[in-house]
Amino acid sequence: MIGFFVEKRLRRRGFLLAVLLSIGGLSGLKAQEVSTQLPAKPDTAALYLFYLHGRIIEEQGLRPQSPRFGIYEYEKILRTFQQRGFRVISRARPRETQPPVYARKVVTQIDTLLKAGVPAEHITVVGASKGAAIAIWVSHFLRNPSVNFVLIAVCNPRTVAYWKKNRITLHGRVLSLFESSDPIGRSCRELFQASQGRGLTAYHEIELHTGLAHGVLYRPIPEWVEPTVEWAGHAASHAAPKSTH
Repeated sequence: MIGFFVEKRLRRRGFLLAVLLSIGGLSGLKAQEVSTQLPAKPDTAALYLFYLHGRIIEEQGLRPQSPRFGIYEYEKILRTFQQRGFRVISRARPRETQPPVYARKVVTQIDTLLKAGVPAEHITVVGASKGAAIAIWVSHFLRNPSVNFVLIAVCNPRTVAYWKKNRITLHGRVLSLFESSDPIGRSCRELFQASQGRGLTAYHEIELHTGLAHGVLYRPIPEWVEPTVEWAGHAASHAAPKSTH
């Protein structure tokens, strides 16, 4: 059954956060790890977050700078999610990485976690701009109804038309975030509609109003970090307990 969809601001943010706190959520978790690869023995109780960065890091390296948007605080973004209790998996991609090819590598990593006993609800893929395009391919290839996805600043008429033409659909629980002043990353509503009935379990969209345009993804600001943490943590908190028999 399709979840919920809201185009504007996150009106229920306070409610979701209260739910997380009332059931333990992420508030009591200690800082975890940041790594470019999976642990040798995955902790099945941990929350895993794959962060897929924007294109500029492919072109300039770990601390790139845009003349318009400033420095892309890649490492600060990773530390922010680490401090919120996630095991963060992220790697700087090489120049001109092909999204479907890289997505296959992420799918392999997620499959490894699932086979090790990590609940699907404990896994979140966060993608920014080109990284979000890769996350869409991951969702399409993985076809898991319970893995979480967060797409930041990726949809526009051209990209959505490409995905629809090639029958690329979303699967799992998907949150879309876009900035109202950004001409590049717009609403994913059309992609959500095209994905209904094809494995999309729940979806939600938030329009941000920071005035930062595409630079909204360059720093770990609360406007997109908090909804991401809530989306991932809410799913994990409601994961079905494992049988002890």
